[in-house]
Amino acid sequence: MYKLGLVLAGALSALAVLLLVGGVYLTDPRGLSARGQPGALEIWIARQARTLAVPKDARNRQNPIPDSPQVQSDARAHWADHCAACHANNGSGDVEMGKHMYPPAPDMRRPETQQLTDGELFFIIQNGIRMTGMPAWGSGSQPDEQDSWKLVRFIRRLPQLTADQERGMQALNPKSPDQLKEEQEEREFLNGDQSHEHAEHHHH
Repeated sequence: MYKLGLVLAGALSALAVLLLVGGVYLTDPRGLSARGQPGALEIWIARQARTLAVPKDARNRQNPIPDSPQVQSDARAHWADHCAACHANNGSGDVEMGKHMYPPAPDMRRPETQQLTDGELFFIIQNGIRMTGMPAWGSGSQPDEQDSWKLVRFIRRLPQLTADQERGMQALNPKSPDQLKEEQEEREFLNGDQSHEHAEHHHH
């Protein structure tokens, strides 16, 4: 009976949060528009819903990957390739994609993220967050879980990320077709200059 009561209490709490969320959207003059910033009430509701959505056993999980320079290097590379498009290399969310989501990608360096447990961060990476831009990255494989735990280690270091580390990550960020074309044109221009100079030197 006690367990049944807990389940019912959890279900009622989740229902109350959903009703509050629905009320916020129905009374918002912007409707379902993704423009603008969430209000304080909506932010509070969303955080409560996120807390309720993470099972207690998942919240209490400990990171099985010991921190090390190699783990941080691996995680920076993974973050730059998979996460920086929305969260920025430094975790600020100050990139076009992140700023135009609803809600916008959070600043991962702030207490709202840093105070989450390792288990909560891992669960969010693996399972995503509904009704946000955060996808579920988990596939259930052991290597995939190890990558996610490494990302948790990196997230903890985001407030101390150095300028050199951030610059190193920029080279690992995915390139758009326009950026790739620009880089190709730069290479062709430089190679053309070198070939031209070599020919002039050989002629003299």
